[in-house]
Amino acid sequence: MRLGKKRRAVFLLCSVAFAVLTVPALARPAHKAAQRPQAMAQPQNIGTLDSQPYPLVTAQPAADEETQGRRRAVQAHANDAFGGFTSNSLVSEARKYLGTNPTGRGSLWCGAFLDLVLKRTGHAGGGNLASSYARYGTRVDGPQVGAIAVMGRNGGGHVGVVSGIDPNGNPIIVSGNTWNRSTGGRHTVAESVYPRSRIYAYVMPGS
Repeated sequence: MRLGKKRRAVFLLCSVAFAVLTVPALARPAHKAAQRPQAMAQPQNIGTLDSQPYPLVTAQPAADEETQGRRRAVQAHANDAFGGFTSNSLVSEARKYLGTNPTGRGSLWCGAFLDLVLKRTGHAGGGNLASSYARYGTRVDGPQVGAIAVMGRNGGGHVGVVSGIDPNGNPIIVSGNTWNRSTGGRHTVAESVYPRSRIYAYVMPGS
């Protein structure tokens, strides 16, 4: 009898020990499973406006480059349509004389400068009067690189070649007989931004 009681006592102790050892082991995977959704949820906030751990990626620069490329392609096509005129040749030739007066004239020489540039790039001259260029070549609706911009001015007109367009849509123009601060106020060939409202005609020269 005593041996039977001892066996039952040993069996009970073993059962209790087994329960103590096995219950935490079974509970631990359940605890980890409960934590796992939290650990996986953290990356969902990366790149959102709330957390911003790094700058959000934008494709705007690529779109800008694509837009600029399309504009250049359209411009090239438009130039070909106007008698094979290449805008870069006119702009490049005009820029050669920045800061100088290649005409030898003392006043009212913006038209004479453009006449010189046109002839040196293989185009027909347009004369010395700025206003005469409104009837020269083919009229276009707005500023284009390489177009001739004709504008009014108190006491006379002004004319030059469009070399670019600023972010506000105003034309950048290379023209002669322009007041130039960098040369001490002398009138030279200069490249400047002009208000859009001042231009009353844009023309493309023919070949």
